[in-house]
Amino acid sequence: MKHVKYLALALCIGSLSPVMAQTASRSLTVDNLVAWQRISGQTISDNGMWVACKMEPWEGDAVVNLYDAQGKELATFPQADRFLFSASSDYLVVSQKPGKMMVDSLKLKKTKKEKMPMDALVIYSLSGNREVIDSLKTFKMAEKTDWLAFQRGRKDSTLYIRPLNAKLSIRYEIPAVKAFNFAEKSGMLYYITAGDKAEEKPGLYLLNTETGVKTLVKEGNGVFKQVAFDEDGANLAFLYCAQKDSCYKAMGLWLSQQGAPAAEVAARGNRAFPKGWVISEHGNLQFSKSASRLFFGTSPEPRQKDTLQLAENRPNVQVWSWDEPVQYTVQDYNKEKELKRSYQAVYHVNSGRICQLADEGLPQILLGDEGDAPLALLSTSRPYSLSSMWEGRTRSDYYTVSLEDGSRRLLASADYGRYRLSPQGKYAYWYAETDSCWYTLSMADGKKVQLTTPASFPAWDEENDVPDYPNAHGVAGWTERDEALLIYDRYDIWKFNPDAMKEPVNLTVNGRKNRISYRLVKLDKEERVIDLNKPQLLKGFNEATKGNGYYKARLSTAASPRELMAGNYMLRSIYKAKDTDHVIYTMESFEQYPDLHYATLDFKKSIRLTHGIDQQKDYLWGTAELVSWISLDGRKLEGVVYKPADFDPAKKYPLIVSFYERNSETLFNYRMPEPHRSTIDYHLYNSNGYIVFNPDIRYVDGYPGESCYNCLMPGVAMLIGKGYIDEKAIGAQGHSWGGYQVAYLATRTDLFAAIESGAPVVNMFSAYGGIRWGSGLARSFQYEHTQSRLAGTPWSTPLRYLENSALFTMDKVQTPILIMHNDADGHVPWYQGIEYFVAMKRLGKPCWMLNYTGEPHWPTKIANKIDFQKRMFQFFNHYLKKEAMPKWMSDGVPAVEQPYELGY
Repeated sequence: MKHVKYLALALCIGSLSPVMAQTASRSLTVDNLVAWQRISGQTISDNGMWVACKMEPWEGDAVVNLYDAQGKELATFPQADRFLFSASSDYLVVSQKPGKMMVDSLKLKKTKKEKMPMDALVIYSLSGNREVIDSLKTFKMAEKTDWLAFQRGRKDSTLYIRPLNAKLSIRYEIPAVKAFNFAEKSGMLYYITAGDKAEEKPGLYLLNTETGVKTLVKEGNGVFKQVAFDEDGANLAFLYCAQKDSCYKAMGLWLSQQGAPAAEVAARGNRAFPKGWVISEHGNLQFSKSASRLFFGTSPEPRQKDTLQLAENRPNVQVWSWDEPVQYTVQDYNKEKELKRSYQAVYHVNSGRICQLADEGLPQILLGDEGDAPLALLSTSRPYSLSSMWEGRTRSDYYTVSLEDGSRRLLASADYGRYRLSPQGKYAYWYAETDSCWYTLSMADGKKVQLTTPASFPAWDEENDVPDYPNAHGVAGWTERDEALLIYDRYDIWKFNPDAMKEPVNLTVNGRKNRISYRLVKLDKEERVIDLNKPQLLKGFNEATKGNGYYKARLSTAASPRELMAGNYMLRSIYKAKDTDHVIYTMESFEQYPDLHYATLDFKKSIRLTHGIDQQKDYLWGTAELVSWISLDGRKLEGVVYKPADFDPAKKYPLIVSFYERNSETLFNYRMPEPHRSTIDYHLYNSNGYIVFNPDIRYVDGYPGESCYNCLMPGVAMLIGKGYIDEKAIGAQGHSWGGYQVAYLATRTDLFAAIESGAPVVNMFSAYGGIRWGSGLARSFQYEHTQSRLAGTPWSTPLRYLENSALFTMDKVQTPILIMHNDADGHVPWYQGIEYFVAMKRLGKPCWMLNYTGEPHWPTKIANKIDFQKRMFQFFNHYLKKEAMPKWMSDGVPAVEQPYELGY
């Protein structure tokens, strides 16, 4: 086996050789980060012979490259957007957007929208021919056949339908098409047209692209909604309302079978619906796997506003109640979603019966066996929503519901478990956080079985360090016929019988012994169960080395997985061809770009396809090194030190400490150069002479600030002791929870010459009572049970809130601070940043605050990301490298100058 491992390592080293062979001399700039090309998409043809990959800068035009099985680049498609291979693997279809520079230029000239250039579609035959369709509006391609449907031009709504093979003469042109789509597994296509005055009547049509047979399924110029095929396109369902202004109450459910004209099978007033309910246009229309059932949504008739009263004469007030189950801010956040909420019902295709399954009391439903199981799982958490505000989890009631007659049976009340269904729907299963055990429940008879106990199976996260019950490591999935459930512990994969009549089996045997965490890799997106008799691909993470590997295992018997490739690198993504054992995958380290590789599943011969690593050849590139130390409270810790490429241990370097919680497992992450939204770019700082330190932080309940101090400070001292750190040029940077930690550190030590604190909490009291506007949730659960880790309320443990709040010891801060906090932050109330800034300003301490107006928890617009990176880089360069202070720091940017002056 060793030769396989060494081959993989040789491939890794070989990938680096083009960079190592040349002398790099340039430092990265923020503009270099913006232009950096990353792989933003990849696909392999079903026959495994062709690979397409999208290379894209953070700002600018993407390129799709096509490769053959020998790694030769066959074609390039600039300004690329979507791309996909045809079902036959004979064609690659790529949509192209107008170039960004050209579009920007036209926008500056105030070019009207209708005059702007449109997309194009390239149909590339793998034999080498290229066809271009210009003025593209939209397109769809059949998944299982080589058929294409598209529309062109802004005003022309003609639908063009044709085979990808341009030599075939068959073509269809349909006028005035409003919507269209292919069936999932055939060439059947539906389209909705307003018709023309000659041959095409308005309505919904079916077209069999293979035979050319066209059928008018439903004539009408009303509103069609939720059109859905079954898998093969034999059946078509849709909602229709003839009167456009009354669809909210008059939508009907229609069904076409085997291409026959559609018949209305359900409408308002059906006896199966609760009184006053209607068919909802927002419900998800879908067939079961066998197409014997059709699921659709119903709801109470939507309320309509009083049109006889002026809106300005109606008071606009919110009434918040102390005992309402769902907090008003959550209600308000979810208002649009709730107005569109529907409740699932089922139409039995063969018998014509309708059964209402879910309702307002039990709104959530899970279907088994892709809709063909006799029972479904109903649940509600609404009665327990109030306590979820501070518990951080919610209880639920669970019922079975018969898909035949709608009868229900109670399974569990006020249960904290999150019940799921096995693939065939025979069992509900869940992990109970409150006792760290896995359970199953037979849907047929309600028998509950405890699969694990804390003494027999460590199902929980053994490194949990929040004041809450630990999470599970998860499940790999179920075997065929729901015969066994495969559950992860920290390292291994275990087989459990759902009735617990057999002893569990450790299928991977040696994971815990070797400290390798094995996880199943799902290569087939359509595979619902795990075939124990087929060889499976596992990904392994080595806790000691932080390296990754791929392993082969046949899980029918307990055995150590066979190593295929493993080493000091990260294996992040892998995709398999549908019909062969060919795969494409990436392999990376901090120094090695995650280029795309092509191989078979034995990984004995791997070909590198892309050459993203060539971007590094002219730049100084850093190295990553795992280090360890002992915390002030006696715990062994790990972290990663990133050193400049030309590192000299005899020199003194500026240091930036950048961290969040625990990140040592990312030792071999490439860290794609990027104008990040919330953190420094490690490559940018390394190439400009900085050392970066990312330490692991482990917490003690109730003392997050002190825990950070106890873990981080001896780690920094360890580095200083090595002799290559300039003790007067140490900075710290963190965002959100990291922003809180660096703000706290500034009150405890004057070690840092500069700190950037992004979206920080500095006042635990006011933050506890705040709202996470991105969800409407109160923040209390976060402080009592999760990340903030105070394990109590402000009235039960007030000293913890005081001691862990930087605001109340702000007078001790001796460090210049850069704050970034945006006024639309939905995670941390931006008034926390204001409290921080105002306190520093009141105390006369150097502090600057960046507010990217209208942005959320971090900048999302590329221009704002670039600006943030430039200002943060200038801030640290001034305080850690004694570079001149930029104008925005020395003179500020007054509000009247802000539209004209950046102050760089």
